Amino acid sequence: MIRHALFAALAPVLLALPANAQPATPQPPPEQIVAGLSRDDVDITTSFDGSEIIIYGAIKRETQIPAGAPLDVIVTLEGPAQALTVRHKERRLGIWINTGRVSVGAAPSFYVVATTRPLHLILPTAEDQRHRISIPLAMRAFAGPMEVEDAVPYTEALIRLRRASDLYRQDDGAVRLAEQTLFRADVRLPANLVEGVYSTRIFLLRDGRVIDTFRAPIEVRKVGLERWLYRLALEQPFIYGIMSLAIAVAAGWGASAAFRLVKRP
Repeated sequence: MIRHALFAALAPVLLALPANAQPATPQPPPEQIVAGLSRDDVDITTSFDGSEIIIYGAIKRETQIPAGAPLDVIVTLEGPAQALTVRHKERRLGIWINTGRVSVGAAPSFYVVATTRPLHLILPTAEDQRHRISIPLAMRAFAGPMEVEDAVPYTEALIRLRRASDLYRQDDGAVRLAEQTLFRADVRLPANLVEGVYSTRIFLLRDGRVIDTFRAPIEVRKVGLERWLYRLALEQPFIYGIMSLAIAVAAGWGASAAFRLVKRP
């Protein structure tokens, strides 16, 4: 009886609903990225001295180019994240000692930002915080309790060191955009890359707002002798240590023998 009474009460409401009522589906953005990469893998050999990735694409739209502010494109290439600790040292009584440290939970091993125009002119702070595009925001989180009052000097020092090693870069104006439709970015990769999957992101912006994004992976791996030594060091560290010691002894003995031959009258 209760079920029948409940159905009778709800029936007028159910009948009043539109017959074709369905959940609203998100509409695609009016301008979309169609992109590709010149290569999706990089092989690190013993003679590897860097490489270059060409990221190219077009803007797909069903209507005319909107009037107003020009279109902008930001391309980022991010290496595998690593946990690390940044330490501050001071010289006291003639001895360098650690006076503070900050543990970063995830910092990219490599990070490049390429843009059509200077980043601060096209990317508002809110959009940067949302998508974590700029180099300082690429560091995901701090690990463990904070031992210092201000962590900014530590992250700035890390960024400065990695910029000096060509691992972090901001290339303003490196993305070429033609007729607000075709774009291309040449991203230079240094020789000191780490192995892993790298993430490519492309952001399409208009009026300071990200309207579309595109992602693609790039695999960086060691091959040949470099790969064999890398795997041996990880999987058989004892054998790797013995082999390294034997090579060092043989090299020392060879150098000593050559020196005696040179000195012999």
